[in-house]
Amino acid sequence: MNIQELYDKFLECRAVTTDTRKIAQNDLFFALKGTNFDANLFAKEALEKGAKYVVIDNKDYFIENKTILVPDTLKTLQELANYHRRVLNTKIIALTGSNGKTTTKELINSVLSKKYRTTATIGNLNNHIGVPLTLLSFNKDTEIGIVEMGANHKKEIEFLCELAEPDFGYITNFGKAHLEGFGGVEGVIEGKSELYKYIENNEKICFVNLDDTIQNEKTKHLKRFTFSTNKDSDVKITNITANPMVSVTYENLVIQSHLIGIYNANNINIAITIGNYFSIASNLIKQAIENYIPTNNRSQLLKKDSNEIILDAYNANPSSMAAAVQNFTQLEHSNKIIVFGDMFELGAESTSEHQKLISSLQNEAQIRCYFVGNEFYQNKIEQSNFSFFKTFEDFSTIFLTNKPQNALLLIKGSRGMALERTLELL
Repeated sequence: MNIQELYDKFLECRAVTTDTRKIAQNDLFFALKGTNFDANLFAKEALEKGAKYVVIDNKDYFIENKTILVPDTLKTLQELANYHRRVLNTKIIALTGSNGKTTTKELINSVLSKKYRTTATIGNLNNHIGVPLTLLSFNKDTEIGIVEMGANHKKEIEFLCELAEPDFGYITNFGKAHLEGFGGVEGVIEGKSELYKYIENNEKICFVNLDDTIQNEKTKHLKRFTFSTNKDSDVKITNITANPMVSVTYENLVIQSHLIGIYNANNINIAITIGNYFSIASNLIKQAIENYIPTNNRSQLLKKDSNEIILDAYNANPSSMAAAVQNFTQLEHSNKIIVFGDMFELGAESTSEHQKLISSLQNEAQIRCYFVGNEFYQNKIEQSNFSFFKTFEDFSTIFLTNKPQNALLLIKGSRGMALERTLELL
């Protein structure tokens, strides 16, 4: 079956899925394979749950008129997504970066949806499987698609750009994330900049924060639309504050967000900038940003009994941790507590980066600090306001004996640490 024939089958279906737990009536199910699973085994189950067709790459599970046999289901999924993208010819904004991708994507979508029919990446489905699924969720009514692209090694963004063929690109920042896969910070910059290379080679447009020196230098020769707080730019944003929620001024309008921390300011600024580019009225931009409420453990401000909690436990790397510390130390509160979990995927830099984070808090004697995880524990130091624990279970035992009252807590760590469990202890 060629790609056009498969596309005709796709058009008969409600949606594409790769998870038997989420199948709905008339879905197209792709039986993907991984190191520890083979969804070909569930072809019959997928049909019983309502799938109209199942794409398989193992002839042993072939069912006449119901399964579509291909050489490689993953490659076929990717090819189908690219084909669909070309048929629709929807305008696509691609974004990547070390920190803030998902929040930025949500803000951009919130702003653009004030004027256009938009479809954006759901959650953080931003890899070699998630990007195709995002593209296949677009339909003929989608005027602008917003595609988040994640990567933990070089050439990944290049490949995702080849699939999505974006018309616009934005990189949030270059930070210390996935250092192990990228081989250091220089590797991060090179890998994320593959988006700029695509923009250049295809004469597309990038959105750029001129206050970021590296981004400014890397895009001077590209078609670009810019924002800044202090330089000549297409969009000027002023009066940025965070106490604790970020507030900015744009075209004499004060925009008060529900996002915590000055590190979220540029996520707001790019949403404003893209809104400006697509001719969305200033008052609608303000409305969209002020109505956006963060979820999924990302910069959420929660209240539990007498405590206030800044929950930012979705993920962590040295850059985002440093920004969180900087913001938290500036907040005024008489009883501040930090709960930090290990940062993953740092490779050879792991020890030094955990040590740096501990050192950055040594002069903050008024903040009670709990460090959770083996990496922090291996680098523990003696300080009266510091406590180190190998596991979350060890931490919870002690934490429960000294439950905070009337405190402001910052909770942050890598996804695998699942530090949102701390809420259950309060």
